[in-house]
Amino acid sequence: MDPETALQLVKHGATILLLDVPQYTLIGIDTQMFSVGPSFKGIKMIPPGPHFLYYSSSSREGREFSPITGFFVDAGSSEVIVRKWDQREERLVKVSEEEEQRFGEAVRKLEFDRQLGPYNLGQYGEWKRISNHINCTTIKRLEPIGGDISVACEPGISQSTSKSAIEKVLDDQLKASKFAMHVDSSQRRKCYYTEIPHVIKQRGVHGQELTNLNLDKTLLLEKLLKKDFGGSEDLLLGELQFAFVVFLMGQSLEGFLQWKSLVSLFFECTEAPFCTRSQLFTKFIKVLYHQLKFGLEKDHSNDTGRTSTILDESWFSADSFLYHLCKDFFSLVLEAPVVDGDLLTWTRKLKELLENSLDWKFQNNAASDGISFDEDDEFAPVVVD
Repeated sequence: MDPETALQLVKHGATILLLDVPQYTLIGIDTQMFSVGPSFKGIKMIPPGPHFLYYSSSSREGREFSPITGFFVDAGSSEVIVRKWDQREERLVKVSEEEEQRFGEAVRKLEFDRQLGPYNLGQYGEWKRISNHINCTTIKRLEPIGGDISVACEPGISQSTSKSAIEKVLDDQLKASKFAMHVDSSQRRKCYYTEIPHVIKQRGVHGQELTNLNLDKTLLLEKLLKKDFGGSEDLLLGELQFAFVVFLMGQSLEGFLQWKSLVSLFFECTEAPFCTRSQLFTKFIKVLYHQLKFGLEKDHSNDTGRTSTILDESWFSADSFLYHLCKDFFSLVLEAPVVDGDLLTWTRKLKELLENSLDWKFQNNAASDGISFDEDDEFAPVVVD
């Protein structure tokens, strides 16, 4: 990059100034991670828009790390966001408005330029693909009081009696850390996620009708969209991405559980993908495709010299919730007599990704019954563009 282009990016991009952060602390932004050296003061050349900053404090030797704490920012063009390390609480805190203005001016005069690490613009597209539905409204709706998200401060989750494989992994990591904190109830902070009922109960509805409501969650999806999201499909998808980001980058167990609930809600709809919400389901499958593609890639690297936190394949074994939901949904879409063309395309892409990355085997019912279709077969699924 030539000096003039770099200077323009420094001036027009946002900057996150991080003061007094101890050496060896791990600092991440979006899909990138840095290990703090003696001169590190933050990150420059950040594209405007939503970003997730997360960090893990270290022992003096740099061998033990605390549970990750993270927070979202919605950075404006040329904005300077200032955080300072609180040594007693071992976390980043906001500074006074006066200090923020003073440090902001210093950043704009390039006084900190040599101490700021550049945002890797080559990875920005990767971040956008897993966060394109997150906006300022999403962040304000969901972030906890104070903004900080950490598994150590999530209320009552690590004490739950039944845990999935991933819950056990995150819980064990927390317990094994020398930094594991005992947080009293006054310090517990949770995100304001939408409550997703696992079992539908409706007054005056019994028997087969109630069973049908639980077999097809279309009515529940419509109710939640209207009541909790004001009819905005993008706001719903934004929550799905928010939960995934804080789960994957922030190692939030609460984030994983919400992501799992939303994914389950979508996959348990059998009418909406074909009748009322074809475009929403196309966008959902596209979101899920990019999430899993990023999480399952093998070649993530960062400036710490360590492998970055990505999805462990053991979390998605063939007996996992995701496998069974995908298997049923793929069968539903691929065998449908009429299906939206974009939905069919992205469903096939997701199926191929899971088969190639996890060696999952999906066999639709038609194939198992010995039925196959040629492209011009009159009984093949009808693609609606």
